Amino acid sequence: MGQVRPQDYRPAPGYGTGPGTVHGGAYRAAYTAVPPPRASAGMTALVLGGGVLAFVSLFLVLPFLLENTGPGGFVVGFIASLLPLGSVLLAVRYIDRWEPEPKRLLLFAFAWGALVSISVTMLIQPFFSLAAGPASGLDYRTFAVTVQAPVVEEFAKSLGLLLLLLFARRQFDGPVDGVVFAFTIAGGFAFTENILYFGRAIAESSTPGTDLAVVFFLRGVMSPFAHAIFTGTTGLILGFAARRWHSGLTLLAFPVGLVPAMALHSGWNSMGQDFLAQYILVQVPLFLLAVLVVVLLRVAERRLTRQRLQEYAAAGWFTGQEVAMLATPAGRRSALRWARSIGRGPQMRAFLHAATRLAFTRQRILSGRDVPAHQLDEQRQLAEIVALRDAVLR
Repeated sequence: MGQVRPQDYRPAPGYGTGPGTVHGGAYRAAYTAVPPPRASAGMTALVLGGGVLAFVSLFLVLPFLLENTGPGGFVVGFIASLLPLGSVLLAVRYIDRWEPEPKRLLLFAFAWGALVSISVTMLIQPFFSLAAGPASGLDYRTFAVTVQAPVVEEFAKSLGLLLLLLFARRQFDGPVDGVVFAFTIAGGFAFTENILYFGRAIAESSTPGTDLAVVFFLRGVMSPFAHAIFTGTTGLILGFAARRWHSGLTLLAFPVGLVPAMALHSGWNSMGQDFLAQYILVQVPLFLLAVLVVVLLRVAERRLTRQRLQEYAAAGWFTGQEVAMLATPAGRRSALRWARSIGRGPQMRAFLHAATRLAFTRQRILSGRDVPAHQLDEQRQLAEIVALRDAVLR
């Protein structure tokens, strides 16, 4: 994650005196003079467009759910679906806490998964069935479960990922970002799908309590992360493609990323009478592998942060002790405890997050992508670092 081509390397701006250096006071003055950066036109269009699509989709998705679950089933299904959704969002919070994504983009991702991707699925499925069903040679139920659902649903969910990458590329610049956005989209999709399944268990059963318990155990306990893992593979691949931004590479990475997502989804839906054996022997190891990938990504993210902040330390912006504090979980916890003890916890948290953003801004500069724009961000963020350090230590 931290590899840089020699031709793209640029030294960090210096702090202090001498040729090629700048004073912290000058940056502090710049910080007070330069307004915070506005959201890009692409991000604004993405969020507004996503909001409109989500609102329109509501008029398609909500009647469909009510028709299949009834009012009572819908209410019970909605409440029950909050529990598995909570586990996915907690995982997103854990993965995303090092360099948090903008809340507006996370909201876009959730709305896309919960409403827009459901609408896209409902609209595309009939045409896909007519086009590909007869050619598959499968009976309709087998085709719908093992081919149609994986292909159409993963395409609908991952389309939101592609839009995030195209219109908010400055916030989507690595595999961790890809996994965070993918998990959020998938969590929204699973939330709406669970309302349907849980509500049907109430509306269509003579023993609704028992059937709801069974369905909830299968979907809410055994597989709350199924959709997240499927779509997470697409987000991971798009995130690696984003490390070297190129529109052609991104468009190529999109179908490549869909392949493992669709394959995993189809494998899950294909489990039949030997469900328990396949779950233990295949799905549990896949879940553990996903956990391992997330852990490794977070380790790589921390190493990247440390590597880039050390370059700023060499230029005089941080001490070695500050880098250890800013780039390690133990250092951050210790710093927050100390800051809270003197009533400056929010200031310290802002300082930690600002330093992490600065490290990733430098990584974008060294990747050779949008260098002038990111150098302006770097100047503003260095000024912010100076001001936030003053706020903590004053």
